[in-house]
Amino acid sequence: MQDRYGAPDALELRAVDRPVAGAGEVLVRVHAAAVNALDWHYMRGDPYLARLDMGLGGPKQKIRGRDFAGIVESVGPDVADLRPGDEVFGDADGTFAEYVRVPADQVERKPATLTFEQAAAIPMAGRTALAGLRDAAGTRPGQRVLVNGASGGVGTFAVQIGVALGAEVTAVCSMRNADLVRSLGAAEVIDYTTTDFTRGEQRYDVVFDLVGNHSLGALRRVLTSGGTVLLSGGGVSKGGSFFGPMGLIIRGGLAAKIVRGQRIHVLQTPAAKGLLTALVELVEAGKVTPVIDRTYKLAEVPDAIRYLETDHARAKVVVTLV
Repeated sequence: MQDRYGAPDALELRAVDRPVAGAGEVLVRVHAAAVNALDWHYMRGDPYLARLDMGLGGPKQKIRGRDFAGIVESVGPDVADLRPGDEVFGDADGTFAEYVRVPADQVERKPATLTFEQAAAIPMAGRTALAGLRDAAGTRPGQRVLVNGASGGVGTFAVQIGVALGAEVTAVCSMRNADLVRSLGAAEVIDYTTTDFTRGEQRYDVVFDLVGNHSLGALRRVLTSGGTVLLSGGGVSKGGSFFGPMGLIIRGGLAAKIVRGQRIHVLQTPAAKGLLTALVELVEAGKVTPVIDRTYKLAEVPDAIRYLETDHARAKVVVTLV
């Protein structure tokens, strides 16, 4: 929990009352919860502009964590399709905790082939990748897709989903992670430390930007006519900024209204059960496998977020509780 914005040391392990499932909700005993850049942004209160929503004096939501996987402990009134003992995963506020109360329409049954840790890695990152490539960009077989930030949490899902949709995927990451993204299906790898893909001659039908380190004009320059730029935040930054990655997001939203010949889409992925269901189908078909970098215990959540802050974390970082 946290009462103030700040470094990972602002997080404290506390005993609180166990939540109770209300109407249309389930109470889940959390077995694993994934760490996302969102947790870092809420912990730091960064960018400052976002505090208008997060809370001006401190975070309105005191418990960090969004993704989870666990076992249904109890169900509230009006829940017909879930029962105690069901293994589920999904996302909700405050999942770095032993128990979390979740609307039943925001959870899905855990694939039997996955561990709780793997299932917890899916919701936010997997939904963002699927909503971007399949729904927003309408990715089709034979198209060329570039993923900037391919070795990160969303990036590792985006590479696999792009391949599953029949696209030829180019992954932008460091050479340290080249073998990883190739193993996920990337046809080409660009080392961002030596090569600026926005200055190359290759054109792409979809540019999925997960980093926010290029201007909108530079991203559009490598698009085909009719191509799509997908903008999804900028992950973890150095902090202390007023706009942070929101600057590019705001510009993208404005440009989307006036640009012709190309599409700019700012992703605002809903916590939709339909997306989780589609991800389960991809997992069960062997087309998507969550990738986990490191795991931490609940008491080590500050260390887990600190590791994410280094920008060297690849794929997903997961907290285990059982």
